[in-house]
Amino acid sequence: MLEIIDIDAGYGRTKVLHGVSIPASTKVVSVLGHNGAGKTTLLRAAIGLIRPTRGKVLFEGEDISHLAPNRRVARGLAYVAQGQQSFGQLTTMENLQLIADGRRNGKQKIAEMLERFPALAQFSTRKAGLLSGGQRQQLAIARALITEPKLLILDEPTEGIQPTIVAEIEETIIGLAQDGLSVLLVEQHIGFALEAADKYVVLASGHVTQSGDGGSAAVGAVREAMVI
Repeated sequence: MLEIIDIDAGYGRTKVLHGVSIPASTKVVSVLGHNGAGKTTLLRAAIGLIRPTRGKVLFEGEDISHLAPNRRVARGLAYVAQGQQSFGQLTTMENLQLIADGRRNGKQKIAEMLERFPALAQFSTRKAGLLSGGQRQQLAIARALITEPKLLILDEPTEGIQPTIVAEIEETIIGLAQDGLSVLLVEQHIGFALEAADKYVVLASGHVTQSGDGGSAAVGAVREAMVI
């Protein structure tokens, strides 16, 4: 689905990523690493918010390195940035309608999201800025899913979320992958990130230091590598 080949990327003269490659997968690829490792920069390069200075970003075999973010979204990418982003002065329902308006099956997609995330249905008339962090994250994921992506890019979806909602978000991600949606996941919870993934990479200082097949068997080795 998405494949990143040997990219360099950064901000101005500051290079953050050094020859980073991410394997193609039709399921879940998890990216792990400590703060400052370059994980968010990698996702921003994948969605087109920054342009690599070297290397390629491929999607379904097509080089999309030159495409603007909106054109990548049109091809089937969706990005949920770190921080439970939404329009705080709009209600939950208005946030969903903003994405659904003009789409052929917009009403149906909103209904599906309210069924998938019951808390959003319960607080549909509440302003998004008054939702809990977990509810705002569910809203951010729901907004992305309304675009009917082929690949969902998630940046720390469980960060700062209460434990009960973390479990719900983890179940949602696993369920989406089982339903055939590809996921590129940056996640600090190593156990979940690896158990959900069929492929993983570990970043440190903008370099890939470890990669392999996901699954519970990989957890110990990755934890040990990240401690060093």
